[in-house]
Amino acid sequence: MRLIITLFVLFFAQLFFNLAHAAPKAHVSAEQPRSHVNDTKPNERKRKKVDKSSKKVKMIPPHKTAKTKKLAVKANKKTNSVKSKTKTSQTSKVKPNPPKKEHKKAYGRHRTRGFTTKKMAVHDKTLKLTPAHKKRFQHAKQTALTKLMHQMGKPYRWGGTSPTTGFDCSGLIYYAYKDVVKIKIPRTANEMYHLRDAAPVKRSELEKGDLVFFRINNRGTADHVGVYLGDGKFIQSPRTGEEIRISQLDNNYWQNHYIGARRVVTPTTIR
Repeated sequence: MRLIITLFVLFFAQLFFNLAHAAPKAHVSAEQPRSHVNDTKPNERKRKKVDKSSKKVKMIPPHKTAKTKKLAVKANKKTNSVKSKTKTSQTSKVKPNPPKKEHKKAYGRHRTRGFTTKKMAVHDKTLKLTPAHKKRFQHAKQTALTKLMHQMGKPYRWGGTSPTTGFDCSGLIYYAYKDVVKIKIPRTANEMYHLRDAAPVKRSELEKGDLVFFRINNRGTADHVGVYLGDGKFIQSPRTGEEIRISQLDNNYWQNHYIGARRVVTPTTIR
């Protein structure tokens, strides 16, 4: 009986011992894969990061960098040489002369700039005239003066431009020069004074056929005109009630009202 009881106790003891050992083993075996997973994942991530960074950063060997530097220096030298060549070629080129502006045949105060006595004088001196052209020039000037002298004694008529009715001061000049020169002769004394195609002339350089201007009414404009005949004389159609006559330019009255002169008949303006 005692033997049965001891065997029974031993059996239960052995069974309890087996159960006690079996429980922790199962726990360890269940946790092993988790620890294995946790241990392996960080390592794998680190390796992946290192691999990616190694792919991005490419190491250039030193001999290749030296070659690239040499090539860059050569390219810079070539570009600089090309630029210097283009600059020298541009500077060596002769700039063409700009086209000359054609002067329109017109008159008025707004067209008085850029045409001086000096330019006209230089142009006339440098212009080489043939004997035939000189003869034509002298004939044109004499024709205008003859037409003027034929009107001596005709009555003054305001607005008149005809030998049959008479002339005012500017009408007389218009009649004498309109068929002699190719420039357009204006109708009033003030427009003639601002005529761009007729160069201004100094009083000391007056010649036969030059237009002389006066300011009688002190209104800021040229309101009277005559034609210089030489020797200090000029022909004019003075005012209402008087006739066309020759006057002295150095007379006190005309000298006080004198404002300037212009040259209409030149070798380049005759027809």
